[in-house]
Amino acid sequence: MSRSEVKVTKDNILYGIIGLLAGVIIGYLGTNSINRSEPVVAGNSATSGASQNALPPDHPPTGGGDTPSGTSGTSGSSAGAMQAEVAQTITAARNEPGNFEAQMKAAALFAEIQRFDQALNFYERAYKVKPDDFNVLTSLGNVTFDMERYTDSEKWYREALRQRPDDVDIRTDLGLAYYLRKPPDLDKAIATFRESLARNPKHEKSLQNLITALIDKGDTSSAKKLVQELEKVNSANAALPQFRARLGS
Repeated sequence: MSRSEVKVTKDNILYGIIGLLAGVIIGYLGTNSINRSEPVVAGNSATSGASQNALPPDHPPTGGGDTPSGTSGTSGSSAGAMQAEVAQTITAARNEPGNFEAQMKAAALFAEIQRFDQALNFYERAYKVKPDDFNVLTSLGNVTFDMERYTDSEKWYREALRQRPDDVDIRTDLGLAYYLRKPPDLDKAIATFRESLARNPKHEKSLQNLITALIDKGDTSSAKKLVQELEKVNSANAALPQFRARLGS
């Protein structure tokens, strides 16, 4: 999964499912030793800024035994089955450290509800089992990116790219890790976005991010040329009006 595109808006049904999962996990944590061994720690998301102690501001209610909004079609039996599956997944991940699939599934559950510290813990467990697995490496890059730990995400994305150097989505995410750190490393970000475009000259997100970095760098001449390239790739790109305004074109 790439971080090149910041948080795609989900429909109400999917939000409801996430809400249900959050309720299940929170309830499970409250009645299980995980709550003692892995306390929920507040942290920031690079894309939403939401605290890990709370769901996103627009998240549907998950308290009590009510069916979350957006899941009116979810029967009690199916909700119960989902609760059992989530509990089983977390239990397996905790009790079977060598169970790679269980670690990945538990990590994905926590990442989905933006409890990134717990997600990172399970991804790190999975990494110990399969340190060369591409999905583990990219997942570690993504979750540390969401935690705004950009130096860490750089490390994981680089390891992933050693396996798949032509993956322009991951390379663009690496560029973003340079761009979003404080202070930003514009030179490395620009070089990395250019490396992505060398592999795929029509990669829209690389073009868009490179233009942004070039404008910030003050290289408006290069940025203007790339805006023309971006228009050819996608004339409806939502960033184009902003680029034209910033470049006075």
